[in-house]
Amino acid sequence: MSSVVASAPHGRLGQSVRATLIALNALPWTVLALPMRLAGFAVFWRAGMAKLDSWESTILLFREEYQVPVLPPELAAYLATTVELGAAAALLLGLATRPAALALLGLTAVIQLFVYPAAWPTHLQWLAFLLPLLARGAGAFSLDHLIARRLAG
Repeated sequence: MSSVVASAPHGRLGQSVRATLIALNALPWTVLALPMRLAGFAVFWRAGMAKLDSWESTILLFREEYQVPVLPPELAAYLATTVELGAAAALLLGLATRPAALALLGLTAVIQLFVYPAAWPTHLQWLAFLLPLLARGAGAFSLDHLIARRLAG
């Protein structure tokens, strides 16, 4: 029992608080992972689709504003769009969740370091749902889970 649960006040209110905290502490990872996967999908799918909606504008944006070092703007645009759409779809399906989360964390790091360093509050939010997925995986409601069960026999 956590110290917060143990230190809840006594009486009827205390019992309600304790019961609520116990129920929240008992939430399975699968329940927590689902909204994280949906958040990752929503953020990165929209970004990738926006790039596809006007590819010429996307290339111009990568050439003029983003100026990612080392990579030509066209290659950087293709890579970013591919990672956004591919990893977002993988998160939604719970397929290769850890590699997808890692790819999106890498993309986020590039954006933070080279493109929009002042956007760290947004990137910190992305980290908040991607890092747990990298650490814990997709949960039971995922293709990863079905594949693992199938491989285990």
